[in-house]
This record gives sequence, C-alpha cells and structure tokens, in this order.
Amino acid sequence: MLRRILFILALPLMLAGVVMAASPALADSPHYLFANNSIDNSTGALNTSFKEAGLGTGTTSVNETLTADATATYQCYNKAGNKPQGVPKTSGPTGVSASLAFPVSHGQTTGTLVAGPLGPGTFSCPSGQILFLDGVSYSNTFVTDAFGNSIHATPDPISATLHIKIG
Repeated sequence: MLRRILFILALPLMLAGVVMAASPALADSPHYLFANNSIDNSTGALNTSFKEAGLGTGTTSVNETLTADATATYQCYNKAGNKPQGVPKTSGPTGVSASLAFPVSHGQTTGTLVAGPLGPGTFSCPSGQILFLDGVSYSNTFVTDAFGNSIHATPDPISATLHIKIG
C-alpha cells in the first residue's frame, strides 16, 4: 500500500521530468523568420539581414550562406563628370556568395551577410577618364544554413542606380 501511494505521488514528478527532457529535442526545428535584402549605396554590395530560430539550446553557432545572381554596370566619365561616347560595360549575371558562422543564443541567431558587387573584370577607361560603378542588381537571393534549410530573401530582384568612383 505504501508503495502504491509513493508511486502515485512520484508519478507527476516523473512525467514532468520526461516532458522537460523532451522539450529541447522538440525545439530543434530550424526555420527562418525573415531574410531582407538591401543594397549598400556606398559599395554596391548586397546586404541580407536574417533571423533563424528553432536551432536548439545545444547549438552554439551556425554557418549561414548567402547566394545570389549579380549584375553590375560600369561606366567611364571624363574629369568634368560627363559620360564620353560609348556604351557602359555590364557584367553578369554571375553568382556571388558569402558565408559566415553566427553565434546562437537561446536557440536563435540574427545577422547580416554581405556579397558582391561584381568587379569590372578587364573593363578599364582610357587615359583621362575615371571608372564608376553605376548600377547593380541581384536576383535569386537565398540564405541557407548548415542544416540545409533556406529562405528566399526579399525583395527579389533588387537593384540600385549608383555612382561610385572605382580606384
């Protein structure tokens, strides 16, 4: 009889222990809450900020990767700031990417990945002219974690008209 009473009294504690032990395992369900694109007007780079949750309490960091298709337009200008005759040089679309490990706190991480812009390649200006990055665009932007989860970042496509002196 005493054993039965002790078992009945101990049963709620045992069940609570099972539930608490199972909770971290149930929380390990990585998923993205958002991924937002922007373009840095001083560099032409794609900046993608994101938040991922459900990483579990045992995870201390997670590797995140940004991938995108990038296009860049370069133009020569004379010293007076005018475009000489000739067509601007556009390169791309070409894939760009960036990877970085982000710390995990309380099962989640936030951060910003930066990729691009494409360089001018072999395009250069004649003597007396200055090379500028005049525009960039990015499409097919995705953030992917080390577990294979991914999110399509928005807005996509994203572009900007710039006027950044190169060199």
